[in-house]
Amino acid sequence: MAAERRSGERVVFERGFAAIMMGIDGTWRRNCVMEDVSETGAKLTVEGSVEGLNLKEFFLLLSSTGLAYRRCELSWVNGDQIGVTFLKQVDKKKKAGRRASTEA
Repeated sequence: MAAERRSGERVVFERGFAAIMMGIDGTWRRNCVMEDVSETGAKLTVEGSVEGLNLKEFFLLLSSTGLAYRRCELSWVNGDQIGVTFLKQVDKKKKAGRRASTEA
């Protein structure tokens, strides 16, 4: 059994949570099931092959409308399961505020 590397507490879904992986450029999509999730990442079971997909950075869509999503990168692969790390989003308001204060 692999050692637990996740820093946050994990929530395990009894039946999994249906989601969709999508390339940053929108050129590919894969249905998947989120098996567990933490503040920093998740374990997914992917439907179909991930071979040839650019998994350096992609979206994990958590709602059918696409309004709930996380930006991810691949951490590990084990058969049809993958581990993903959630990428931090830059807070645009803080960034804009910092720029305004340096321009003054």
